[in-house]
Amino acid sequence: MARDGDRLGQGAPGEPAKGRGPNSSGEYSQADYHHPSAGWGAAVSVGKIIAKAQEPLAAPRAVLQMNQLRLNSKGGGFDCPGCAWPDDRKGLHLDFCENGVKHVTWEMTRKRTDAAFFATHTVAELNKWNDHDLENQGRLTEPMSYNPATDKYEPISWADAYKMVGDALRALPSPHEASFYTSGRLSNEGTFLYQLWVREYGTNNLPDCSNMCHEASGRALQAAIGTGKGTCDLEDWENSDLLILMAVNAASNAPRMLTSLALAADRGADIVHVNPLIEVASQRTIVPHDFKAMGTFHATKTGTMNIQPRIAGDLALLRGVAKVVLEQGAVDEHFIAEHTDQYEAYRKTVEDSDWAELVHQSGVPEEQIRELGAKYVASKRTIIAWCLGLTQQEHSVDTMREIINLLLLRGMIGHLGAGPSPIRGHSNVQGNRTCGVNHHPTEAWLAKHDAATGIVSPRERGLGTVDTIEAMRDGRVKVFISVGGNFALAAPDTEQTFAALRNTELTVQVSTKLNRSHLVHGKKALILPCLARSEKDFRGGKEQGVTIEDSMSYVHLSYGKRKPPTEHLESENAILCGMARATLPGSATPWEAYAEDYDKIRDTMSHALDGFEDFNKRVHDGIGFRLAQPARERVWLTASGKAEFHSSPLPDVVPPEGRLMLSTVRSHDQWNTTIYSDNDRYRGVKNIRTVLFMNREDMTEHGLSEWDLIDITSHARDGETRSVYGYRVIGYDTPRGSVTGYMPELNVLCALTDNSSQSEQPLTKHLIVEVTPAATA
Repeated sequence: MARDGDRLGQGAPGEPAKGRGPNSSGEYSQADYHHPSAGWGAAVSVGKIIAKAQEPLAAPRAVLQMNQLRLNSKGGGFDCPGCAWPDDRKGLHLDFCENGVKHVTWEMTRKRTDAAFFATHTVAELNKWNDHDLENQGRLTEPMSYNPATDKYEPISWADAYKMVGDALRALPSPHEASFYTSGRLSNEGTFLYQLWVREYGTNNLPDCSNMCHEASGRALQAAIGTGKGTCDLEDWENSDLLILMAVNAASNAPRMLTSLALAADRGADIVHVNPLIEVASQRTIVPHDFKAMGTFHATKTGTMNIQPRIAGDLALLRGVAKVVLEQGAVDEHFIAEHTDQYEAYRKTVEDSDWAELVHQSGVPEEQIRELGAKYVASKRTIIAWCLGLTQQEHSVDTMREIINLLLLRGMIGHLGAGPSPIRGHSNVQGNRTCGVNHHPTEAWLAKHDAATGIVSPRERGLGTVDTIEAMRDGRVKVFISVGGNFALAAPDTEQTFAALRNTELTVQVSTKLNRSHLVHGKKALILPCLARSEKDFRGGKEQGVTIEDSMSYVHLSYGKRKPPTEHLESENAILCGMARATLPGSATPWEAYAEDYDKIRDTMSHALDGFEDFNKRVHDGIGFRLAQPARERVWLTASGKAEFHSSPLPDVVPPEGRLMLSTVRSHDQWNTTIYSDNDRYRGVKNIRTVLFMNREDMTEHGLSEWDLIDITSHARDGETRSVYGYRVIGYDTPRGSVTGYMPELNVLCALTDNSSQSEQPLTKHLIVEVTPAATA
């Protein structure tokens, strides 16, 4: 039976839907945003955030210590737990953004979700609350265990909590009946401990948030150039003369990127934004740490061209640009001959591509594709960056391979100012994969890891995110452990995911604040509260630091500076070591030593992971280091020893007659599944989240007017339909046939079967839907 909170965002026939935000009273509205991104809008927002935190001294101090690499080696700075955009390595003193401030102050709250709170509220009652109000109760303070007799969480000691986990895991007939999830906030050290525990236990069931965000990027890059990461760093961004940003909403998802865009515009670089929606970040900005610009209201361009393909039309657009390059004879023949394989097959594929079909599939006029092609031909240094708008599609890997194809045509990998640059989301999601959270590791990775750790890792392929949900639903996975994140809301097919979690014997959540995943639990459940990254971590008589890898492969130390909210919290590392020892009482792995001294973890990592040699010395003696990117040096770790062109068929991405293509996005006042308010400043939306942005001509064709109530129904591969009811339609500048709405509310429309055959990622930006006037009850 569905709980009240389960249906938030889904609604019921004949009634306006409620979102997962605060649903506060007030008139809802939408108006175009005409101000620069960041600037005074962000400054005012930051002031309100700090005031709301009721920490007039501590909050500004914490903000000024974020992302300060010059302090990290001295134990003075901490890495923002928000996005993965690189920290400034030249000493920028105000290297933070509005969303980073939200993220840190949200955890700095004086509110506490303690034993008294849980004694007052049953899970059934809490399940009626919206998700904003759950997190807004404040910081979790001590371990809690679910009591089915009272339907309440009750205090449990750390020792008993670890014992419960260990007993449950040892009782399973097979280690493959457990699955271990992590979000991108876990440090490199925590990630290494997590996967070491799981592999010593005996499984590769290590799903992570990458399975839902950049899995396609890693697979495409690995196949094409022999590395699962981008080759660019900030120095490249500072020297590029053409930046092509695909499906990137910088102002909300990586706001510190705006600095790089403003600097690029100032030096005369072309900046092309490719996105079905024209976002504010593609227009102009005032960088808040530029005091002169702030004082004079002087805005800088952040874009020179906007291209709006239909949802999933990006591959056809890229192929059209490649066709221009070939037509103009602008290929780098020397680079292609020396460094690439399969060029002739790709050349023929491009030449055989029909312009009319490229235009039809991309939704972009031929003259605009040719204009972009001309910019690319004229460029000497081009970076192509992309985000989830490309990866969460059926043909995601092929699309990323087409990006690499385009760069290879002109030798745009392996020299300054050029290359592929995926924009990762959460702050250490790339480090998670580097340090071992991977359900399909290579034999070479496992062999080196096992030699360093003394264990024998399983070799069977593990379960990713979608497979884990299906396995929990079917009873094949009985224990689910999550370190960070809010799995219940981040995952697709909300109803199926909730049912799957409730079908388990035990769920364990390592968290800082209450969220929906604590209420959608197994027969037994634990909440294990941990320190936030901004908080001091004293173990073994000294202050401990952890490392983070940003989206451009730099690794550096992070030291929390704030006093923890209670003495009962443990670090993520200590919690992982405690669960590991309880699970593996006879293990030779020095779990207790690792929990007390993180240098000892790094010593082992230096032998287990390529690129981490002399790990402690390199992070303690300076501001960190960059992991080697062989493709940047034109060393191709592929089977052929060369960069691989890839010829894929052009997919048909035009929705069937009468149907539309849906992409889900975050609002500006949201970070992943954490929703701060019902507003979306840059899209001009106030006091409502249950909306659908729709082309006005499509609205007319569907007999709809502004703010009409509508129902949205998705058509899944499994032949079933899923619906949300009582949404409001908003006319918006988006291509015909393409509509957009907010996650996590609309995750319910993405069936488990709707995952990419190329990457296994849920297709939350590539869903076929019908939009109809709202039905009556």
